[in-house]
Amino acid sequence: MSLPRLCCLLGFICTSLSAASRPNIIVILADDLGYGDLSSYGASSTLTPEIDKLMGRGMRFDQFYSNCTVCTPTRASLLTGQYPDKIGAPGVIRQNAENSWGYFDPATTTLPDMLRTGGYHTGMVGKWHLGYEAPNIPNHRGFDFFHGFLGDMMDDYWTHLRGDINWMRLNEDTIDPPGHATEIFSDWAIDYIDDHATRPDDKPFFLYLAYNAPHFPIQPPDDWIARVKKREPHLTELRAINVAFVEHLDHHLGRVIDAVGSAGIDEETIIVFSSDNGGSIPHGALNTPWRGGKQDHWEGGIRVPTCVVWPGQIPVKRSDVPGMTMDFFPTLGRIAGVDIDHQIDGQDLSSVWLENRSGDPDRTMIWVRREGGNRFQGRAYYAIRQGPWKLTQNTSFEPMQLVNLEEDPYEKNPLPAQGPIANKLISQLRLHIQEAGQVPWQP
Repeated sequence: MSLPRLCCLLGFICTSLSAASRPNIIVILADDLGYGDLSSYGASSTLTPEIDKLMGRGMRFDQFYSNCTVCTPTRASLLTGQYPDKIGAPGVIRQNAENSWGYFDPATTTLPDMLRTGGYHTGMVGKWHLGYEAPNIPNHRGFDFFHGFLGDMMDDYWTHLRGDINWMRLNEDTIDPPGHATEIFSDWAIDYIDDHATRPDDKPFFLYLAYNAPHFPIQPPDDWIARVKKREPHLTELRAINVAFVEHLDHHLGRVIDAVGSAGIDEETIIVFSSDNGGSIPHGALNTPWRGGKQDHWEGGIRVPTCVVWPGQIPVKRSDVPGMTMDFFPTLGRIAGVDIDHQIDGQDLSSVWLENRSGDPDRTMIWVRREGGNRFQGRAYYAIRQGPWKLTQNTSFEPMQLVNLEEDPYEKNPLPAQGPIANKLISQLRLHIQEAGQVPWQP
């Protein structure tokens, strides 16, 4: 082989290795998407071809958990790799202080902070829900670009207000865009992908796309409701509208995925898809086959549909390896070649994703949620799992119950929290509460 051809070949190999070692990263987080509301996870009345197609292109997880059974804590864990009560967000952050149950520690390193040190451009589109003013807004927490909604839920998907306040922002400027939020966020994500896929500086990008949908209020466009009712006339009004809302999200999420292919960056891009917690049963969501839903520590409240896709790098398969939202932080950091020099709680799953390893089936996983109202009264409630054993409660006022998920996967016959196994889990949870209690979660 001639020297010029050899140099050309070596240059191509080095370029390919460089691209593989620093892929673009897109993390897509749905809001309150039920495990049983995707046809790829067994839904019989919901058609979700775009998400199903994504699931079929990479590694789908059957034992993946959100870090909490509600919004804020899971988002905090995704962005920090830590349990939410350790970084100040054990409950929902709201705009009214008397009913806000967290304060996102402004000193904590975030995922975009970390990726920026690796040369990434960092962008976020969609729902933030980790603070309403500096320093806890996206542009102060590692994102170079933000186009989205600072608040929690929207009171209306067309007006985008929360408590009559407009929390829509372009970076730090208030904006008032027309249209349905799901469609707007998809448009903005496509714009970001198109812009950064064609930049001449060869700088990889990280896009965090966080939808509000299908969180209530359940507001799909009328034509989507009519379509579902015609196809599924047996559904109740509540269920039909929820199905239409999920299908509307699926369609527009598919547009975002298509934009990656159209930009020619499929093989250079990791796509992560998950949900922040289980579906809300009172609003028509299904978490089949699991017990419970949003706000519960039963499996239906915390086991979420999840997949990771990277053509040619991540195998196409179903995985039973247990994972949590906070695992994205160390895993994506490792793949991006960025060192993590501080303590985190998430596990690096890169060997599971890239080398098809078995992970840690006996890992310990802990859940906490703090909330107000008469049901919770500002107190926290917990769950802990190690291997097949799970200790759980769904309010701070009910006793812990013990479940063996191998013998009772649907949690139909929980046991009293007694005996050596329960005592071991109680001791581990107590140590976690002591450690987390060292961090103030209110300013």
